[in-house]
Amino acid sequence: MSRVSHRVFGLVAVLLTVVPAAAQEVTEDQILKALLPQKTRSLSIGAPAPAPAAAPADVAFVDTLRNKSSAALSADTREKLKLVAADKPAFDLSMEFDFRSDVLKGSALQNADKLGRALSNPALANQTFVIAGHTDAKGTDAANQKLSERRAEAVKRYLVQQYKLPAANLIAVGYGKSRLKNEADPTGAENRRVQAVNLLQVKTAGR
Repeated sequence: MSRVSHRVFGLVAVLLTVVPAAAQEVTEDQILKALLPQKTRSLSIGAPAPAPAAAPADVAFVDTLRNKSSAALSADTREKLKLVAADKPAFDLSMEFDFRSDVLKGSALQNADKLGRALSNPALANQTFVIAGHTDAKGTDAANQKLSERRAEAVKRYLVQQYKLPAANLIAVGYGKSRLKNEADPTGAENRRVQAVNLLQVKTAGR
């Protein structure tokens, strides 16, 4: 094989390794489908049964959090919210901010727009969502906690201002580095994310 052929082959190999990464870019439709209320399969012939509603106690708890800032939520409240959200439809969005910044730009802004368009879909009207900020493991617990709160608030503020979503239906919360997505790589980019959770819908498997 000639030197030119080797170079061409090498270039093709590089392109083949790059393309799959771009193909994995999240879409608005993926977000929407992940957050839609889950239907249970009806035992009788006809339409699927409505998604089961959240427990009344959970609804009452969520109502106490509306219009509260993420900084106002205590550690106990954050932990309870985590439990309430555990079985609900959710979607993780990569959010690459500048170091110690909560300014939405670049890919973070693009993903915030995709989230905004998904949450604006009529199929998700009147739903209540958690907007949870997460950081990687760099830095102290306290610094990361505050940073995750600021970033969650930045996403919520953007959704309210740009997509006119009701502020009371978006509950911002920060979890700092306490809930790493990839514990095997604590500083990995996948840990720097914002998670949206359809809070008052229960995710169930069809029967």
